[in-house]
Amino acid sequence: MGARLVLASASPRRLDLLAQSGITPDVVDPADIDETPHPSELPRRHALRLAQDKAALVAARHPDSFVLAADTVVGVGRRILPKTETEASARDCLKLLSGRSHRVFTGVCLVAPDGKSSTRVVEARVQVKRLSKDDLETYLASGEWQGKAGGYAIQGLASAYIPKITGSYTAIVGLPLAETVNLLAGAGWGAGYRAVSAP
Repeated sequence: MGARLVLASASPRRLDLLAQSGITPDVVDPADIDETPHPSELPRRHALRLAQDKAALVAARHPDSFVLAADTVVGVGRRILPKTETEASARDCLKLLSGRSHRVFTGVCLVAPDGKSSTRVVEARVQVKRLSKDDLETYLASGEWQGKAGGYAIQGLASAYIPKITGSYTAIVGLPLAETVNLLAGAGWGAGYRAVSAP
């Protein structure tokens, strides 16, 4: 029997995405870390660091397992938008995104049972139409923005406001499937894991 796969995330979206690829984690163990950006930290680096920090924290609790972690960051230029917890914050984000394109970065980190880690950062570009007052108020009333990076969920009602994306749709949702499956395969998960020593 191969080593267990632990998902270091509480996100139901990431579970659903893995299921689309026929992958079911043996354990779901969310990582509770401080997600405050470091001074001058850029969106890409922030996404990667959070994924690495989550994976490391959970890997320490699950030795001899594969631990998969990810984090999704919405960036406008050098600015990192928050995971919105208040309507006021969501309103500010949506007004900023209205009528312009922005980038979404999802960092993925896989820690293998031997402690070696592999990472990817997948970038996508999202175009948001110019939001009318009715668009804004309808979306805010839905509550869908709660806890979402940049104040929206592309897989929900916000899809009506997004005429174009460039790059990985699943990365925008929260986990780039092609890259994640490749990381797992490259590390030997699902094929009976055997640690391979470097020559």
